[in-house]
Amino acid sequence: MTKLKHILLCVILLAGSALAADPERKLVRREEPEYPALADKMALHGTVKLKIWINPDGTVRRLEYVGGHPLLAESALKAVKGWKYEAGSKETTATVEVRF
Repeated sequence: MTKLKHILLCVILLAGSALAADPERKLVRREEPEYPALADKMALHGTVKLKIWINPDGTVRRLEYVGGHPLLAESALKAVKGWKYEAGSKETTATVEVRF
């Protein structure tokens, strides 16, 4: 009987978390990053991957550098901080890529 209770509890928790998830939020305003002068001299191109936390009002609350060339990271972080998403019911997270 105890095993059945555990299984039912897991099913209820999984179903509840799926219902509470917000769909992916759409980007309303995107600022393009400045291409760093040193990266231009080096002819450096690539992608910077960031994890972002989006407030319910659509503003970016927090950013975390995940990967990509470190020389391009600061410019990507500055640009994404100014992005605006559509409003949602709660804070959400997303992973974005900024191409240079």
